[in-house]
Amino acid sequence: MCGIAGWISFQLDLERELPALSAMTDTMICRGPDAGGTWLSRHAALGHRRLAIIDLAGGVQPMVVETPDGPVVMTYSGEAYNFTELRDELRRRGHEFRTSSDTEVVLRGYLEWGQGVADRLNGMYALGIWDGRVEKLVLLRDRLGIKPLYYHLTADGVLFGSEAKTLLAHPSVDPVVDADGLREMFGFVKAPGRAVWAGMHEVKPGTMVTFDRSGLREHVYWRLEATEHRDDTETTVRHVRELLEDSVARQLVADVPQCVLLSGGLDSSALTALAGRRLAAGGEQVRTFTVDFEQPDAFRPDDLRGSQDAPFAREVVEHVGTLHHDIRLDHQALADPEVRRATVTARDLPFGFGEADNSLYLLFKAIREHSTVALSGESSDEIFGGYPWFHLPAVQEVPMFPWVTASGLGPRKHPTKLIDPELLLKTLDVPGYWAQRWTESVAAVPAVPGEDAHERRMREFCHVHLTSLLGLLLDRKDRMSMAVGLEVRVPFCDHRLVEYVYNTPWAMKTFDGREKSLLRAAVRDILPNSVVERRKALYPHTQQLAYVGALQRQVGDLLSGDHEAVTLFDRAALAAAVGAQPGAVDRDEREAFERVLDLAVWLDLYRPTVKTS
Repeated sequence: MCGIAGWISFQLDLERELPALSAMTDTMICRGPDAGGTWLSRHAALGHRRLAIIDLAGGVQPMVVETPDGPVVMTYSGEAYNFTELRDELRRRGHEFRTSSDTEVVLRGYLEWGQGVADRLNGMYALGIWDGRVEKLVLLRDRLGIKPLYYHLTADGVLFGSEAKTLLAHPSVDPVVDADGLREMFGFVKAPGRAVWAGMHEVKPGTMVTFDRSGLREHVYWRLEATEHRDDTETTVRHVRELLEDSVARQLVADVPQCVLLSGGLDSSALTALAGRRLAAGGEQVRTFTVDFEQPDAFRPDDLRGSQDAPFAREVVEHVGTLHHDIRLDHQALADPEVRRATVTARDLPFGFGEADNSLYLLFKAIREHSTVALSGESSDEIFGGYPWFHLPAVQEVPMFPWVTASGLGPRKHPTKLIDPELLLKTLDVPGYWAQRWTESVAAVPAVPGEDAHERRMREFCHVHLTSLLGLLLDRKDRMSMAVGLEVRVPFCDHRLVEYVYNTPWAMKTFDGREKSLLRAAVRDILPNSVVERRKALYPHTQQLAYVGALQRQVGDLLSGDHEAVTLFDRAALAAAVGAQPGAVDRDEREAFERVLDLAVWLDLYRPTVKTS
């Protein structure tokens, strides 16, 4: 896993612009702590930071192939899991390889197939190729958007990079957030291609962007398509298992220590069991990590977390025989302002997942002492229908993003009730933004002839989860892991599995009357029954009231100092929540504390110009 950067200009001589390119590349040292490199020509400058995973000595970047018609140069982040098969095919076509890296396979794949290389890759990747033969930049992002990739047009060219901060480091890019950017921040809905920063864009998942003297063009090489599902339930379950086994096997290829993030839920436990079986065949033992908090005996179940992770994780550890580590976090570390500063810096944005981001960052930091690669269960809930709100008739009946409806959000409500309602409801009209985004999202959902109204609605729900909510979660996982130089791989995001299960009828996805019926049936034979039957629980958080008290004190300091961050919130309501007993602070108020603190750090770090109109 790595960080990439680049600058194309058809008027300037970029050979003189090493300081600017280096400034961009240096923003990503955490993404690539092992090495850095730059390549400059008259009209193209590429930078790279490397986290070495495969061919530790040979995969140096930017990687260059000199041709009789000019250089072809690539800066690449990610992994192509099918690089071995592609390399064999390219060798049969006459290509010779200098390294064992997947980077060279992707670059030579471009030389052989041009832009058609996108259709052949299986993996997670974001890359930039400067084709000096025709003076063209090619930007490519993986199908699900696992790896981030941003670009910003200039007067005579384009800038690109793995993170927003990479582009903000360039002298021509100002840190401006306009009203559309604020709607994106507050909306809890990820619009593909949109970036919060004005003038900045994301390369959309499954999309190739090219830029040359004639301008910029987009080519969508992959999207979710609707096809009739012809397999019966038994065949479907068997094929899901086959796809999962193959995905896990591919993603266990690495020349560095690797592990599985184990929560004791169905998704991570399935990955642990499959990885354990695969590694055991070669005489290896799978390493697992579970996050926990102090005073676990004081756990109190609620509507989002009905059970603790640790007991279920221990059952899986004993069942599979893993080399296990519990990572226990305390409330002082979670509330540490320096940890918050690190997570906001990693995101480049103020509003993430609050304490869960801090927790994930600390977990990954601890794991990085033992492993460089970790497998994680992202996208399983989106693919198999695992979230509770998928199964609530009251949510199914509402034409709106289901996670918005399930939060009890009406047309005059918002998940963080202490944000200034004048700003949210009138100036920005966030409910109107939701409605517009829902209409746009549903219009992109392909139809299957003969689908009844309920199947259609559930197809819409699955589609928006995969194209909107999943983007938020993948981005979070990427930022928190790469902030400490840990590569997280997501086997459930294999596009073959996503395509297959997406087109499975909802009635089959819930054939046993529960969530994730297909996945449960596919892995039942390799897991403890208690884990197979466990209900969905969201990512854990600390229940220590001392943590809430620490947040109250920090927000109180912002209020007393009249920090700019509090101007976006209802000051009276915020002050009342700060003055309450920690045990009387509800979930919305706790989240509001997280957001105002994140916002304060972001404003201090980036000094953005914020425009509300």
